Amino acid sequence: MCVEALPPPSGRLTRRGILAGAAALAGTVAAAAPAVSADRDAAPARTAPGAAERAAGLVIRGGTLLDPATGEVTENAVVVIRDGTVRAAGPRGSVSVPDGAEVLEAHGRWVLPGLVDAHIHLSTAAEARDAVRQGATSARSGSTSFYQDIAVRELARHSPDLAPRLTAAGVFVTPDLGETVLADPDLTPLARLKDGVRSAEALRRVVEVNIARGADVIKTRVNERAGLPEQDPLTQVYSHEQLSEIVTAARRRGKGVLCHSYSEQGCHDAVTAGIRSLEHGAFVGERTLAEMRRRGTYFTPTLTAIAGLAQSSDPVLAERGRTYLPVLKRAALAAHELGVPLAAGTDSSGGTVRPIGREVELMRAAGLPALDAIRTATTGAARLLGLERTVGRLARGFAGDAVLLDGDPLADVSVLTRPVRVVRAGIAL
Repeated sequence: MCVEALPPPSGRLTRRGILAGAAALAGTVAAAAPAVSADRDAAPARTAPGAAERAAGLVIRGGTLLDPATGEVTENAVVVIRDGTVRAAGPRGSVSVPDGAEVLEAHGRWVLPGLVDAHIHLSTAAEARDAVRQGATSARSGSTSFYQDIAVRELARHSPDLAPRLTAAGVFVTPDLGETVLADPDLTPLARLKDGVRSAEALRRVVEVNIARGADVIKTRVNERAGLPEQDPLTQVYSHEQLSEIVTAARRRGKGVLCHSYSEQGCHDAVTAGIRSLEHGAFVGERTLAEMRRRGTYFTPTLTAIAGLAQSSDPVLAERGRTYLPVLKRAALAAHELGVPLAAGTDSSGGTVRPIGREVELMRAAGLPALDAIRTATTGAARLLGLERTVGRLARGFAGDAVLLDGDPLADVSVLTRPVRVVRAGIAL
């Protein structure tokens, strides 16, 4: 069935209305704030509760500072954060500490920029809060069922201590929308489609509704899911032509596409269709990795999620996880060695938020050098999100997000799984 004759997404359901509904579902107060621009860089930061008391800023003093961009290590460092932004960072004695600033002593600890989880599903305020407290101060959504991620993004703008800075994906472009057809009145006509969301018109409609409702990126799939025992992750659900339709519709509005994938043919079709990043990609092959390097396509392997399958009580999922994990580790290492950009993502969902540091640990276990593994959750992931001038370093002009660790991550990256303190926009949590 064709939906070409339907009018474009209507203005009667405003972005503020979507935020209100999504906020109610997510359990946030995001919709209480005035509507903001969909342009994340142009939107002004909200004044966080207690900001008046922090007017003089926050100083992180005495720790060992690691700059992932350069690998430079600065002992007895000082980082000055004011109005949510780093104003100065360097060795003690070279940085002036403002009078009246709150001081966070970091002696004996390592200080790194806040981490980035480039694939996470945040549907509630509690999940958003858990992600921040485990070190993910920035993130990219892997989609939600009812636009909750858009509400979480708005929550982060006015209450940064409650949620990571979030790139929202809205709802999944997938053949079977299921209950998601109720996420927006302009999606409900798709429930009539016998074959699901497969025609060019239907694919464009889901993309257009997402963007109209404020999505920053578009999420789709090329294969079935690994986390459902009744599905075969190597079965392809969209063709190259269908994926190209999604990418074209997204690009028309300046948006990139992330694509859930497993089989080699599916990965290749997705990459050559022009996606921005390949998600999971356990069986991605050398020809596709070479194409990714040529195009600058990112690889987000979500090793944490596959490792989690191996611990499942379901025997099908446990066997799948045990089989896929070593294959995926080899793929991540091959991508790194070929120069394919990598980003860390946990694929956390369903109320359980895994620490992004675990993904870094698995990147290291796959064979990446420690610093390069750390970069997948800092500078590398920041570039994928278009935040390379804001996130991933503790340098002047960058976001005042940091994690404090009890050990040297260059010697043992597992310390990233258990940060001692987290700073979000200059707020020590």
